[in-house]
This record gives sequence, structure tokens and C-alpha cells, in this order.
Amino acid sequence: GQGQGDQSDADRAADRDKKDKEWGNTNLHLKKIKAEGPCPYVKVLYDAARYEEFQDNKEASDMAQWTGQINGVNSDCAYKGTEPIHVAMDISFSLGRGPKAESKDKIYHYWVAVTERDKTVLAKKEFDLPVTFADGQQAQDVNTRIEDIEIPRADITVSGANFEVLVGFDVTPQMADFNRQGKHFRYVSDAEKKDGADGQ
Repeated sequence: GQGQGDQSDADRAADRDKKDKEWGNTNLHLKKIKAEGPCPYVKVLYDAARYEEFQDNKEASDMAQWTGQINGVNSDCAYKGTEPIHVAMDISFSLGRGPKAESKDKIYHYWVAVTERDKTVLAKKEFDLPVTFADGQQAQDVNTRIEDIEIPRADITVSGANFEVLVGFDVTPQMADFNRQGKHFRYVSDAEKKDGADGQ
């Protein structure tokens, strides 16, 4: 029994190491300043969580050009007194190059929006994510960091709980509908293939 327990601890440690490597250095700089209240709620918008680009808009694996998926967001915040809320985040992407892609290079576009909880969009900023695929490479995982999100506060009573930070790909109406229907297609990285992951 002791041996099994030791193995379980080792497995958990290995899982933590794997996650750390996937995220890279996730020690957000803002952690040195303690927030005086809750942080804004950060989430990936479902309709824009995946990017699926097909040649001639034909939804088939052999017609795929580019795919993308936002795997998750790790965030932190800092504020005190009446100062603005400063938010930093790491975003994890899985990106794919399909058989109909015409080059090795792709610039994915995504955005980050700040809203009042379930209400008005207060600010939105777009970002470019340039990617180059190696010869024969179909997929790669990319992590990116954003540290300059600033949310003004009217007074000391306004906490981060009043706000929401959303992340999503810049998608077409057709892509958004594809996502809403729960459809899913992406290429997997070599690491995922070794772990026995399914590419569909």
C-alpha cells in the first residue's frame, strides 16, 4: 500500500510539473501587490473559444485551413484604495494547420474585453498572435501573457467583483454559429499524440 501511495504522490507531482511547463512561468508580477478585494471574473466566451477556418466554408477535415482553441486563462489582479484594478493573465492556445493551408504562417486574431458583470462592454482590445508552423507540423501549443489591463473604479466601494474580463478569437458569424452548435475540430500536438489524445 505504501508503494502505491508513493506512486500516486509522484504522479501528482508529475502532473503539476507538466502543467507548469504548459503554462510556462505563471508567477504573475501583480502578486506582489495584494488586492484589497475580489478580482474580476475572467472567462473565455464560448461562442469565440474556437477558431475553425475551412476552404470554401466546407466543414470537413480535408478542407480545414486553420484551427484554434483557447484552452484556458490564468489571471491575477491588484488594487488598493481608489486605484484602478490592474489585471494580468496568461492565455493558453492550441493552434492547428490543416491540409488546405496555403502557407506555414498564420496570424490569429483574438480580443480581451472588460464588461460590467452581465452588462455593458466597457473596453475591448484586439491582439495579434503570429504563428509559424514547421515543415510537416500540424499543431502547436502557444501561451501568451497580457499585463496591461486597467479597470478604473468610481470609488473605494467598487470591487473587482463588479467586472468581468472576457477572452475570445475574432470569429466570423459562421464560426460563432459553428461553436454554438457544439461542433469541434482541431489538430493535436505531438505531445498530445504521445499521451494518446484523440484529434477530433
